[in-house]
Amino acid sequence: MLRVGLTGGIGAGKSEVSRRLQACGALVIDSDILARQVVTPGSDGLAEVVAAFGKQMLRDDGTLDRTALGARVFADEAARRRLEDIIHPRVRAQATQAEKAAGPHPVVVHDIPLLIETNRQGDYDVVVVVDVPERAQVDRLVSTRNMSEAEAWSRIRSQAPRAQRLAEGHIVIDNTGSLTELDAAVADLWRALLARAGAESGC
Repeated sequence: MLRVGLTGGIGAGKSEVSRRLQACGALVIDSDILARQVVTPGSDGLAEVVAAFGKQMLRDDGTLDRTALGARVFADEAARRRLEDIIHPRVRAQATQAEKAAGPHPVVVHDIPLLIETNRQGDYDVVVVVDVPERAQVDRLVSTRNMSEAEAWSRIRSQAPRAQRLAEGHIVIDNTGSLTELDAAVADLWRALLARAGAESGC
């Protein structure tokens, strides 16, 4: 089993790469999905978030108001770290369980937005970084997520610097081009990963 850590700055297009790898045949374990699962109503994760940040973080139906929580923690580094202390250990435990439950598989991709920030790059055989310039990140966040430029820059600066991500990546996917170019880049990536895993399959 080849264990791959996939990461990239917000707005870089990591999810597009993840979806394409899954379509090629990779087993993808998405930390964003797991992060939502560990704070579902009735979970101890949600209870701890409410204890730390207040009941105003809940919607009327008892689910987590992610928009309100994001506004709270991205304006306050100490609050963001407190949230990470609640969420990250639970996500790691869930990811480990998912990998074990899947059984033998030639390539397992752990899609982790904050891979570098949590210093987990050494946990994986290969680290893949999806990269675009920061200006492109801002433009995408403004156009696709309805953020202001100030909000976009705040999110980008809460993550590891671009240069640090690039330095830690074994393979870098440049996502500044078209989706057709990304298709080709991911197909090349998949072949490289299979070669490292000693497996054969098309994409």
